[in-house]
Amino acid sequence: MSPTKEPEGGSCREEADSGSARPPLPPAAEVAVGELVSALNRRRVYRDVTLALRCGLRDAAADFSFLRTRGLRSLLKFLGSISSSDEAIRLFCHSQTIPELRVVPVLFQNSLQQSKDNPVVILDHIFGVEPLKIVSPATESEIAIALRVLEGCCLLHSSSAALAHKHKAIEVLVNILSTRGTIEQGACLDALIAVLLESSSNQMDFRECHGIEKVIDLIKDEQVDESISCSVSVILLKCGEFLLLLVGYVNRNENSPLAHIHEDMQRNLGEKCASLVWAASQFGSTLDPEQRQTALHIQARRVVESLVL
Repeated sequence: MSPTKEPEGGSCREEADSGSARPPLPPAAEVAVGELVSALNRRRVYRDVTLALRCGLRDAAADFSFLRTRGLRSLLKFLGSISSSDEAIRLFCHSQTIPELRVVPVLFQNSLQQSKDNPVVILDHIFGVEPLKIVSPATESEIAIALRVLEGCCLLHSSSAALAHKHKAIEVLVNILSTRGTIEQGACLDALIAVLLESSSNQMDFRECHGIEKVIDLIKDEQVDESISCSVSVILLKCGEFLLLLVGYVNRNENSPLAHIHEDMQRNLGEKCASLVWAASQFGSTLDPEQRQTALHIQARRVVESLVL
């Protein structure tokens, strides 16, 4: 009886199986591979950052409000998506050194551009062949979203506040606070505090524009409406939060251009109310962000309910 022949290729498979267990890479090679993977990830994230900015800014600079609003929503969503990633924030900050990717100038040149009361009519557009460029005015929603985008830029990138100063940000925001509706005013107060913090130039502009007086005037106007509706309005709470955050910041920074804010508040609110705001602004220095936000809301309500103007 002849012996059974081993199937052809069996030894080859055994050699292949024995060769599948590759020896580990040396430490230097592992480091090189890790650096390569990290570099590729950074390039991918930066590509995503620049693509999101280019697409959002293209629409945010459009002539029609619905396109600008779409672009602003895209930018706001993008800022929210990178807020939890240190690497993405770092790349966003780097992108703001590139002129064509800067967000703040586009906001002030379009959605937050102050309208002219008496626009100049050029007859060349009537008698000539050059068509008149029509730009639709910004809507309430567009302005509110633009203010949210401005707030996000300043919180993620401190130099955006300095860039906003070049576009007279405080003058624009104080004007919005005094002339626009509730939707814009609430977003404006949040953007205003983000622009003011860590920017001495904006703080000086805020004082020159009598910003504290404008906020207190808004409180007085809202309290008149509140006496009719018998409820604390959202704008009143926003004003309370704004005063608490601003006074708390000034208390921690003695060299701030707003160092005399307490005297301004005493003059406009009275000594009792000003002292109450000062005391309430000392809340939550050891709390985590979520607890601090809750404490801010509670203290703002207490301050607003205690103001008798």
